[in-house]
Amino acid sequence: MGSLRLSSNLHHHQPWPIQYQPTTTYPFVEGLPCTNKNMLESELFVKVDNFNNKDKNRASNHDARKLVMSSNLMPQPLKGSYVGKKHLQEPGQKLEFVRTLLIDNYDSYTYNIYQELSVINGLPPVVVRNDELTWKDICYYLYEENAFDNVVISPGPGSPTCPADIGICLQVLLDCWDIPILGVCLGHQALAYVHGSKVVHASEPVHGRLSEIEHNGCRLFNDIPSGHNSGFKVVRYHSLVVDVESLPDELIPIAWTSSVDALSFLETHKSDVPSEFAAGSFSTKLKNGSYSPFSHSGKLQSEKVLMGIMHSTRPHYGLQFHPESIATFHGRQIFKNFREITEEYWRSSRASFLQERNFDYTACVQIPHVSRLFTEVPRHRQLVNNADGQLYRKAFRSNLLKNSEGNRSCSGMVDMVNLLHPSNGVKYLKLKWKRFKNLAGQVGGAKNIFCELYGHHKAENTFWLDSSSIEKRRARFSFMGGKGGTLWKQLTFKLSDRSDMTLKGRGFLSVEDAQGSTKSTFLEEGFLDFLKKELLSFCYDEKDYEGLPFDFHGGYIGYMGYSLKVECGALSNRHKSGTPDACFFFADNLVVIDHCSNDVYVLSIDEGCTSKTPWLDDTEQKLLSLKTSATTEGEEPNLQALTSSQCQASFLADKSREEYIKDVDKCMEYIKDGESYELCLTTQMRKRIGEMDSLGLYLHLREKNPAPYAAWLNFAKENLCICCSSPERFLRLDRNGILEAKPIKGTVARGATLEEDEQHKLQLQYSEKDQAENLMIVDLLRNDLGRVCEPGSVHVPHLMDVESYATVHTMVSTIRGKKRSDVTAVDCVRAAFPGGSMTGAPKLRSMELLDSIENSSRGIYSGSIGFFSYNQTFDLNIVIRTVVIHEGEASIGAGGAIIALSNPEDEYDEMVLKTQAPAKAVMEFL
Repeated sequence: MGSLRLSSNLHHHQPWPIQYQPTTTYPFVEGLPCTNKNMLESELFVKVDNFNNKDKNRASNHDARKLVMSSNLMPQPLKGSYVGKKHLQEPGQKLEFVRTLLIDNYDSYTYNIYQELSVINGLPPVVVRNDELTWKDICYYLYEENAFDNVVISPGPGSPTCPADIGICLQVLLDCWDIPILGVCLGHQALAYVHGSKVVHASEPVHGRLSEIEHNGCRLFNDIPSGHNSGFKVVRYHSLVVDVESLPDELIPIAWTSSVDALSFLETHKSDVPSEFAAGSFSTKLKNGSYSPFSHSGKLQSEKVLMGIMHSTRPHYGLQFHPESIATFHGRQIFKNFREITEEYWRSSRASFLQERNFDYTACVQIPHVSRLFTEVPRHRQLVNNADGQLYRKAFRSNLLKNSEGNRSCSGMVDMVNLLHPSNGVKYLKLKWKRFKNLAGQVGGAKNIFCELYGHHKAENTFWLDSSSIEKRRARFSFMGGKGGTLWKQLTFKLSDRSDMTLKGRGFLSVEDAQGSTKSTFLEEGFLDFLKKELLSFCYDEKDYEGLPFDFHGGYIGYMGYSLKVECGALSNRHKSGTPDACFFFADNLVVIDHCSNDVYVLSIDEGCTSKTPWLDDTEQKLLSLKTSATTEGEEPNLQALTSSQCQASFLADKSREEYIKDVDKCMEYIKDGESYELCLTTQMRKRIGEMDSLGLYLHLREKNPAPYAAWLNFAKENLCICCSSPERFLRLDRNGILEAKPIKGTVARGATLEEDEQHKLQLQYSEKDQAENLMIVDLLRNDLGRVCEPGSVHVPHLMDVESYATVHTMVSTIRGKKRSDVTAVDCVRAAFPGGSMTGAPKLRSMELLDSIENSSRGIYSGSIGFFSYNQTFDLNIVIRTVVIHEGEASIGAGGAIIALSNPEDEYDEMVLKTQAPAKAVMEFL
């Protein structure tokens, strides 16, 4: 191949042609208050060797915020033997697809970019984190193998001045001068920083809010309008900005805000906003209605903000805003324009490259990328051994072909067992079921059925996924059961000692079978890997459940605690949970209630074929006998609570009001420094209750605070009962392969009167702060689903709807996508757990920061309760509004999202509001 070193001879390279408007001037931008600069003259030739020396001098004078810049990331010309391809002038042809290397800066929006590029490029990009490839690897892929046509650098937490935040990106931006590159947010700041610009604090952090954009008409904004009221509005997530005054001549401003104020999402649709909620009315109110003291940017900015730059001689672009956000206008067009820029660049510069592109190697690169989504990725790991590249390619191409064939067995189940886990024993499950039409209404409803069938002996070892709030079809089915047939078992998992970082995600699993025998095992690969193998080991016939209108037909039902985040990418757990980190029953017998039709179903699964149905027959007799003595669903049960002298005091918070407010201030400082966009701070309320009727408490809670994703779980051996009245779905996968998340962000109390209630609802709907919170989490969940869904399938059918419950109004969005065929149910959960509404964004950095602020384990709170059906469907909630009763103590977790617009006192009040319904239920019952 050609031998063109990136050294002093580079100034002979013809500069890349640029479209610009010579008469365009800089706007008033932040960092450059009263200066007008003419755009660069038409001749934009720069000697690259001198330019690189200037880069080094500028960068070396910058004050790194956290760490001294390591030598391998210092701006410098590329050294070594890696070379670029020859630049030929013959005309080329249009690329059928464009191959992108997407460098992930540990962000929670990267896979939104991934989804967009997959659709626009015609091929999914390859995603690598910023510390996973060495510079030698990057050069090998880009120049030896010609594996990529362009590079996109993702957003991320932190600053480009910190090597740990930006990784390999600085060297890519500096030395890959002949590769088209687009940097988004942190990537934009890195492009500026590597060429000598300063990255400074913005006059105000802006997260989850929109701005109108002006641009200079360059190619990146082709077919996109510009300026005030043009319809070009973009979402911003940033606390830092590029100081325009420090821009070198070779970096050209191409976009900036068209006004000094940021807007809420609904303000960009002003025709839909009632006049009484327009700017300047309710937005400055606090407490019940509230936003924050800072309405529309808080204090007015005196300058517009730089939103985009381009390099004068390189095909490098940066955007401060997020084109991938659900609320950004014309975002897809920007990515389409970048593809066209890439195509034009290669047509004019390297036409022979079209014949030299290595398709075989591109396929190979995709395979480890897919597998890495669902396994722990060691930092600084090299993905490919260059010397063994050919063997690596062949092995993974072989596996790809095997995985893509989709072989089926057992009349419908994808036979992945022998392929992925050949040592696992295959379990052949047979389902039998009966339906009783309209029975639920005749026997008094779900409560009476549960109490009759499972309420005896303190309801030990029972479960009830309880759709106790079914208004507006939020939920339809309830599932209940107890210790059942021969396949019943209980899984109890506890993570190993948190102080041993080598054991991250590993722990001890205890399995109790139907005969009462218990076995303990140390899981080297963690609980989720075990659960994945279990679900893959089931064989079944799809015909068995034809006619059933629900997706849970038996399988695992229980909870995953928040600490399982270490199996989903989090670095560690600072605090050890007092409760097991996961507990599940394997439910082989269950009763299902259809609240829409009032039908009742009884289901039983067994191994092999048998014509006997003793449990079905026995349960049928109990249900029919219950019919004659039915009471109504709404009748208050005769509850007997056992109390102790310790029960007289109210709940005590882990942190006082002053401490919690201080923690909010810490979160806001982290946000100001760019470490996070949103931090979901939580705490716990606790009360010693001694021995009590836990089922009675749950029945009281569901009566006072009905919820669509409520649940009762009793793990008697662990002395653990969970009384959950959650209104929030975490994630569901149905039989059609559709994933759905329904995050809640934004909560306000119900009003005392109808008029006041409607006022509170409208205040929530048009709250700038709550819209920003919700938008950030919607984009995060789009990212999480984007990791496991078909390209182009992730969508948001409902954005920022307000739903009303017994005690609160909440702002809820719905995100859906089509699951890829090569991922499993547990893969989907691993990609999204814990729910983003309980972490903030970016998720990994936010969880790390929250661990350092919160002073106790969240335990079950912030985790998920639900089921994993044996046919790979699942439905999981977010554990909020929940009383956890463990070893004589009741605990209630609560918190809220902290963003730049937060008011600390209001955040404390919102946290307390969220504990009121469960805490009041406990106090009333005692």
